[in-house]
Amino acid sequence: MTEATGMIHSTAIIESGARIGSNVAIGAYSIIAAGVEIGDDCWVGPHVVIQGPARIGKRNRFYQFGSIGSDPQDKKFHGEQTLLEIGDDNMFREFVTVNRGTDDGGGVTRIGNDNWLMAYVHLAHDCIVGNHTIFANAASLAGHVRVDDHAILGGFTLVHQFCQIGAHAFTSMGSVINRDVPPYVTVAGNFAEPKGINTEGLKRRGYSAEKILSIRRAYKTLYLSGLPLAEARNQIEQTTGVDDELRTLVDFIDRSERSLIR
Repeated sequence: MTEATGMIHSTAIIESGARIGSNVAIGAYSIIAAGVEIGDDCWVGPHVVIQGPARIGKRNRFYQFGSIGSDPQDKKFHGEQTLLEIGDDNMFREFVTVNRGTDDGGGVTRIGNDNWLMAYVHLAHDCIVGNHTIFANAASLAGHVRVDDHAILGGFTLVHQFCQIGAHAFTSMGSVINRDVPPYVTVAGNFAEPKGINTEGLKRRGYSAEKILSIRRAYKTLYLSGLPLAEARNQIEQTTGVDDELRTLVDFIDRSERSLIR
């Protein structure tokens, strides 16, 4: 496939009302619907359908047979004006599907910057994805799921609606997530259970041995101490004055609505 050169293939369909930035390549038989805005330097491969309303930033790549910005798969949806927002530098591989939001769920599905969505990934309506995440093949989010920065979802991970995945969390291949996964934690299984912290991921992102030790101690308090969640949370909070990483963990516990995987 050709790199982005600003060329639009003669068989591509660009509907009236679509806005295309500079140096955007659009491949054969792709469809860009009305209400779609595509930023500069994006590349859209062949046989991609992008529907709107959708706002797409710069330097994104959409591989063949993707379906981006289609109607939410929600029986309560009846054509309301909802939105898909995509930031910059994201990769959408083959057969990725992303739905717009719903009126009841805030009206927007949002994807941040520099995320990798491998083949057959599905993001349902009203999902919020941060920055620098990786979704391995066929990972799927139900509606209203939130995934924070640097999280990695292993292949065929399935996430129940309204769940949250914390920053730097890791889900093993085939994980079934039915509750919230705290920051830094690795989970595996059906249903998923905690297996430790994402040590390798933290090392790769420059976390010092001291900070990793602090996170590991917090994990032991949360999962191995036998304390009720509220007491474990309060004990972890006592050290947040010197550890911003633990403040991230405490804040996640406080906003959790489905309870934590424990």
